[in-house]
Amino acid sequence: MNCCIGSQARPASKPFSADAASGPVKHVPRASFDAGGSHVGTDRPELPQDGEGPRRAVKLQAFELEVTTVTNARFSAFVDATGYVTDAERYGWSPVFIDLLPDGAIHSPVGDQIPWWVRVDGACWHAPEGPLSSVVERGNHPVVQVSWNDAQAFAAWSGGRLPTEAEWEHAARGGLADPRFPWGDEEPDDSTIHCNIWQGRFPSYNSALDGFTGASPVDAFAPNGAGLFGMAGNVWEWTAEPFKVRSVGKLARQRNEQAAKTRDKVIKGGSFLCHRSYCYRYRIAARSAMSAESSTSNTGFRLCYATSPQR
Repeated sequence: MNCCIGSQARPASKPFSADAASGPVKHVPRASFDAGGSHVGTDRPELPQDGEGPRRAVKLQAFELEVTTVTNARFSAFVDATGYVTDAERYGWSPVFIDLLPDGAIHSPVGDQIPWWVRVDGACWHAPEGPLSSVVERGNHPVVQVSWNDAQAFAAWSGGRLPTEAEWEHAARGGLADPRFPWGDEEPDDSTIHCNIWQGRFPSYNSALDGFTGASPVDAFAPNGAGLFGMAGNVWEWTAEPFKVRSVGKLARQRNEQAAKTRDKVIKGGSFLCHRSYCYRYRIAARSAMSAESSTSNTGFRLCYATSPQR
């Protein structure tokens, strides 16, 4: 249940095999993390219904995480090399936050619950807000309107994978023991700018004091202690894991059953639409869910790589 829009019921995706001539366009900087003990979740949950807690000890193998989310330029090279067609392109539409629509854009309601999300025919990764939009001048912005299936296909082509939730959280802490945010515990607000989130009153007024009304370039804000950019805000990031609430009770069981039915995956980090009053999910332990076939104008991904103990 993405805090911004629920999962859409869509046809199952076709399987994808990495092209024989595949490979990363160029080396993308990565942060390295040693094997060892870590933790996932928190004992200070703000949204316990999301399964943020309790804090649980984990043991991680050594891994590397790219310092930025995958950009439009990189995804374009992947499509050029493989001819890959994304889920949104096959379905013919995708949700767009209404305030991002270009003048004259045609749209229709997605549902009755969240009026600020609208259906836009033709919205996809290279036209994130529909046919009147383009990513030509957004090469260093995060690719969006990509499903979990699309992210998996790109990862296979690049020789990487999506991170686990525990890997993502460990990396987001950037060497700090247990911070609330990638930079520490200082709360971002309308005057203290740490990341690309909503400023003002959601959804009626966005002051854009951080300089952006939508997604920003992937490296627009200061990195965390591990050199990772954008681990809070900007765009949600897909992880490798199915979504599950780790608690007992009827409501938890019902949510887990629904998440399994719609193939929901864990997404992390929040987005430019998050605000403490509405979607306080740009905290490290925060999490949400979206179905593997769904895509939105505020969801992207970054790649992870296993490393040998000798590295």
